Amino acid sequence: MKIMKMNRIILFSIIFLLISCGKETNDETQTPPIITQPDKEVVQLKVMSYNIAGAASSTGVRSLPDLAEVIKKVDPDLVAIQEVDAFTTRNGKDVHLARDLAALCGMEYWFFAKAMDSYDGEYGDAILSKLPIKESKAYTLSGDWEGQRIETRSVASVIVEVEGRDICFMSTHLDHTSNEWRKLQAEELVEIVREFDMPVILCGDLNCTPESEPMQILYQELMSPCKTGGCEGTFVGSKNTIDYVMYRSNDVLTLSSYGVYSWAYKESDHFPVGAIFEIDKAQ
Repeated sequence: MKIMKMNRIILFSIIFLLISCGKETNDETQTPPIITQPDKEVVQLKVMSYNIAGAASSTGVRSLPDLAEVIKKVDPDLVAIQEVDAFTTRNGKDVHLARDLAALCGMEYWFFAKAMDSYDGEYGDAILSKLPIKESKAYTLSGDWEGQRIETRSVASVIVEVEGRDICFMSTHLDHTSNEWRKLQAEELVEIVREFDMPVILCGDLNCTPESEPMQILYQELMSPCKTGGCEGTFVGSKNTIDYVMYRSNDVLTLSSYGVYSWAYKESDHFPVGAIFEIDKAQ
């Protein structure tokens, strides 16, 4: 009798467990877990600004391969470079720094904007790109203030497409001799940026600190994480921030990271500056 009672207890327990499991399975089937999808799809764009000092390192030794190694280590999609020689006696009459640096970095596309004649060749700003360049344009910034001659400055501008979005990317280098020159050139830069009805990323050696008057002019149209301070120095041996990645979002760009590559202190007299943006994919 005891054995029969025990068997009944075991049998009822098994039936109860089966019914319970069936209910749990049925409940899960009727109420699947909720998966929240992001509001927008985004893609990352990595950019870099680098004053290559005419391909002269901080020790005075010119080495294009060393500069290329810095860029390859960062692995950006777009690079704005300043102090770029093309067919000069300084770097070689058969050397075009933008073209040759792009080749060394494995970047198929490049654009050079001449600022002035120099060393029996040309000198200016350039852009290297992994992305096809849809449009390109060179601008000249003012190089005369009340009759005083200074180095002419340029802006290299390209348009690339990222996941259906057109992005304007610029490289420039403002005057190093006078705040009045930089203010004038900053005003011209603002007008150039306003020509574009798309997101703009402006990179360059602006030769002024975040709180300076020329930067206040640029803040009218462009954002910078350095505006509120806290950015590292970008000139080797100095605490001054003078190289920047600035941008206008147009509700498309979101800055996700920004920094100075201070490990690259031998290849040029400037540290590279890098930023990563998240870009909303076009619907």
